[in-house]
Amino acid sequence: MNVNQQTPMASPYGQPQPGYGQPSYPPLGGGYPAPYAPYNASAYQPGAPPQGPVRAPPASGLPPPSAPQGYTQYAQGDIQNGPPPQAQPPPRSAEAQQYNQGAMNLSGPRPSYPQQYGAPPSMQQVTNQMTGMQIASGPPTPAGPGYAPPQGSQPPVSAAYSTAPPPTYSQALPPASSAPSQTPPCSEPAPPLQYYGGPPPPGQQQFPSPAPSPGQQGFPQSFSGPVPPSQPQAPAPPMSQQQQPPQPPQPPPPQQSFPPAQPPYSSAPPPASQQAYPSGPSPPALHSFPPRGPPPTSQPGSFPPPTSASPAQYPGPMPPQPQGPPSQPSPFHSGPPPRGPLPPTSMAQANHMPPGPPGPPGAMPQGPPQQGMQGGYPQQNGAFGQVRGPQPGYSGQYPGQPNYGAPAPAPGPAPAAQKRLDPDSIPSPIQVIEDDKVKTTEPFTTGVRGQAPPLVTTNFQVKDQGNASPRFVRCTAYNIPCTADMAKQSQVPLAAVIKPLATLPPDETPPYLVDHGEGGPIRCNRCKAYMCPYMQFIEGGRRFQCGFCSCVTEVPPHYFQHLDHTGKRVDCYERPELSLGSYEFLATVDYCKNNKLPQPPAFIFLIDVSYNAVKSGLVHMVCQELKSLLDYLPRENPELDSVVRVGFVTYNKVLHFYNVKASLAQPQMMVVSDVSDMFVPLLDGFLVNVNESRVVIESLLDQIPEMFADTRETEIVFGPVIQAGLEALKAADCAGKLFMFHTSLPIAEAPGKLKNREDKKLVGTDKEKSLFQPQVGFYNTLAKDCVAQGCCVDLFLFPNQYVDVATLGVVPVSTGGSVYKYTYFQAQSDQERFLNDLRRDIQKPVGFDSVMRVRTSTGIRATDFFGSFFMSNTTDVELAGLDCDKTIAVEFRHDDKLSEETGALMQCAVLYTNCGGQRRLRVHNMAVNCCSQLADLYRNCETDTIINFFSKYAYRSVLNTPTKTVRDSLVNQCAQILACYRKNCASPSSAGQLILPECMKLLPVYLNCVLKSDVLLPGADVSLDDRAYLRQLLGCMDVTESHLFFYPRLLPLVKLEGDSLPVAVRDSEERLSKGGVYLLETGLHLFLWVGANAQQELLLNIFGTPTFSQIDPSMWSLPVLDNPFSHRLREIIDSSRAQRSRYMKLMVVKQEDKAELVFRHFLVEDKSASGGASYVDFLCHMHKEIRQLLS
Repeated sequence: MNVNQQTPMASPYGQPQPGYGQPSYPPLGGGYPAPYAPYNASAYQPGAPPQGPVRAPPASGLPPPSAPQGYTQYAQGDIQNGPPPQAQPPPRSAEAQQYNQGAMNLSGPRPSYPQQYGAPPSMQQVTNQMTGMQIASGPPTPAGPGYAPPQGSQPPVSAAYSTAPPPTYSQALPPASSAPSQTPPCSEPAPPLQYYGGPPPPGQQQFPSPAPSPGQQGFPQSFSGPVPPSQPQAPAPPMSQQQQPPQPPQPPPPQQSFPPAQPPYSSAPPPASQQAYPSGPSPPALHSFPPRGPPPTSQPGSFPPPTSASPAQYPGPMPPQPQGPPSQPSPFHSGPPPRGPLPPTSMAQANHMPPGPPGPPGAMPQGPPQQGMQGGYPQQNGAFGQVRGPQPGYSGQYPGQPNYGAPAPAPGPAPAAQKRLDPDSIPSPIQVIEDDKVKTTEPFTTGVRGQAPPLVTTNFQVKDQGNASPRFVRCTAYNIPCTADMAKQSQVPLAAVIKPLATLPPDETPPYLVDHGEGGPIRCNRCKAYMCPYMQFIEGGRRFQCGFCSCVTEVPPHYFQHLDHTGKRVDCYERPELSLGSYEFLATVDYCKNNKLPQPPAFIFLIDVSYNAVKSGLVHMVCQELKSLLDYLPRENPELDSVVRVGFVTYNKVLHFYNVKASLAQPQMMVVSDVSDMFVPLLDGFLVNVNESRVVIESLLDQIPEMFADTRETEIVFGPVIQAGLEALKAADCAGKLFMFHTSLPIAEAPGKLKNREDKKLVGTDKEKSLFQPQVGFYNTLAKDCVAQGCCVDLFLFPNQYVDVATLGVVPVSTGGSVYKYTYFQAQSDQERFLNDLRRDIQKPVGFDSVMRVRTSTGIRATDFFGSFFMSNTTDVELAGLDCDKTIAVEFRHDDKLSEETGALMQCAVLYTNCGGQRRLRVHNMAVNCCSQLADLYRNCETDTIINFFSKYAYRSVLNTPTKTVRDSLVNQCAQILACYRKNCASPSSAGQLILPECMKLLPVYLNCVLKSDVLLPGADVSLDDRAYLRQLLGCMDVTESHLFFYPRLLPLVKLEGDSLPVAVRDSEERLSKGGVYLLETGLHLFLWVGANAQQELLLNIFGTPTFSQIDPSMWSLPVLDNPFSHRLREIIDSSRAQRSRYMKLMVVKQEDKAELVFRHFLVEDKSASGGASYVDFLCHMHKEIRQLLS
């Protein structure tokens, strides 16, 4: 099967690419092995055995069953993955092992579902089935290093699978319309040396194996269900061949071409007794891939092979190794016998890993940097899909470590060896991210229609030249289909993720403010679009034609200006609304509620003073912090005092209002105990100006903790507290924000009272969706009232048990507010995180009483919206509050044909009151191209934005649909997107190839992260509150935050030199070196993982202690040490925190400590404890889904 991945982005699309052959690649595995049961369950069921006769493979060079089998380089008994632990007995030789087909690994859970096998195969069928499966990445561009043919004159012997005669692969170039990484169609033979891991010269062919050996007889012919773990994995494409993420444009350095040389530890000796895969085209009718055995959980895609005796370690062709008798001819097995998972040997080989001192044997020694490493990009693992078998005798990732969820050998003779896709050979997020950084050297100018911006992970400067900056608007596609049919065929979502009040970096100009006087902003008469660069002035400038609806409107006399010879107004570049993509208009009284200018907003602090809140230290902490925070209330002009007024309420079962009028000597408290009919007992003196009443406010904040120090009240209310704040804002006739500090489930008798409904038994059932819905309708009605008044609610939760976040979060989410959650809050360790969140929340720019409307040009319209807001009709997004972090995703649908000439236009207008009480209109314009060719659509998509949209869509769907259905529909849509590309844009090639569009090659890895996330596939330890919290949180994340949330950033901390960050490594346990220290950033957490063999110097620099055992895992901040390393590391942590909207608490994780389970949860390329597939397995699954759609 060919996995044909895309070549680097740097290459011009659809251009022929030099010397590139397709390596021979056995099929990616059939079903998921037992441990991936969720993927085998209904939606992912590979399907029943094929009915009827097996279709013969195409006749392009299929060897007869008795034809000589390709030489394979992996001996069966002597492969291991790294030096064995000292005590481990030597592995049994292959000859001594009898093959037992159903054997299964002992060190992990058994499959929980029946394994379905078909009838035993005839050798011919097996051969047919396996023939010619290949993985190929499309022809490379000159720009991407790593794509030249090997220097050797003959293919290295590490080719682990046998091969078809060269004519099967061809070097023909892809059609111009296709993206660069298609596989060449089968037309002319390619020279053998181009297949790394492809056809060996005839001299190296293996002995013919006419019939299966006795041990092999019962091997099932076609696999329709989950595969027994004992079955070998599908091999992986060598990274060098498989698509590497785009590299900087430069001639390919020789050592990055398909190297005959492989990195140290990368290959294994040939199995003495096993037959390789015959190759040839894959029979379309057969199950998509040969079954794969389960990878151990703790390891991502594969096990690095042993460090010694590997011919492939040395450059240049090697002489064939002596071979044992072909006692196990089955094409399904071609690796060492699995004997339980084991630690990766060569962590140093992980992408961009700095070498460290070797650990003890068996403890993941680090090797020297790979041969061929250039500029930090590791050389790809030579042979396509070289075998990485498990190491005998290991039960877990590190010696002595439990083997979380990994499958392992069952009693009985050792099973046949496994083949496994090499994770280095599949698209790497890190490589794509790094290549984009290298490619982005100039500022991004927005003047070109339909130009995709740099990735969110790249630092770049934006120059607004007529389209909104990607910091405000990002689209899923910048070239959208002209017709609804084409959009439906591709299944690529057409959406924009809009962050209307995003803060810009200091080197970019914030949107200009335009004042059109009493008449207000100039607009189209018909569709009411605001003046923008897409309006065409006609008749000498006296009228303009709307770019959205084509209606012609008179230009008001005060706005008239002459046109130049090109038809542009002569003042075009002096007016932001005629030349820029984003700007603001000063709104007139017509744009205000009740046609009167707004009052400045107010902030009301509502503090829970129940027993839990007082005992945890929360009340004291909030009161102390507010004394200083009141100086930092938001303001339009930093020179002036803030005009925001403040008020204070405390509550438990009853509410206490405080009069803090400036003329009072002491604050006065008024208690409202009738919570069923809430009212505000005082008007004058509740909302005050901070500077005028400072003395009284400080006195109050000092007294509150003392007043309630001895409280025994544990019951609290919730709904009436929000009602109280709302009533106070109504009485003052202003908009505002409520800051609510709350600890427990509101069980006191009052409106909005809740009961504990946490029921883990519902998880995974059809009733699970009810857990995400609010318990009572009361809060929906309350939210609607809040939005009408412009009352936004920010909720700070400090729960020690279930508080029903799904219900308590309704008002914050509907009003454009935020929910912050600090479970098991402890004053000492959580103080820093909570206070930083509170400071940022109070100080950040925010708009009140906002209404957003998205207008589009004829042919498309906005049909769906996602985020924290309320909608009372189908077009207006209402936000009581809109801050600089809030994002709204908008989906578009066709309602007519679009034209390629005019493209499609979108205008997002947000009306809001700023914190100075001024009414403003912020406008963001975006023009994208339209295309009639699918290839153009697939050339201009943005995967990060697609994933942001998909995740919001999925997270909203769980309210009404079982999570399993949601996951299945995501997989199905992704498969349809990729199958449409394969069918319509890729050059013809064997069905066995997985071909991914260049700009979507990371879609599978990121989609798998969404599928495995706690909301859609929770582990046993994830509470319902956490899931509801994450669901609400993601709803308003921008693309940068969602990228980090689903694919955390893992930085190796070995050398921290200069101002640049170390290059990240992939999120997989396989990439961690026992001798290293790593920083993992998720957007909500920071983990500092310390390997058990970390160098003494490193530990001294970071922790000030020389030994691993002396590190205190409970520390939440690093000691301030006087050395450059400590200084730089703390700088990196501070700058990471500054870039995120939530403060990330630091957690120190020592290797093999219990906290490592939490850390591992974020290594998203590995199999998850909750049953989510590893990246490698999911890619195989996607490929199978795509093939089913194509057939």
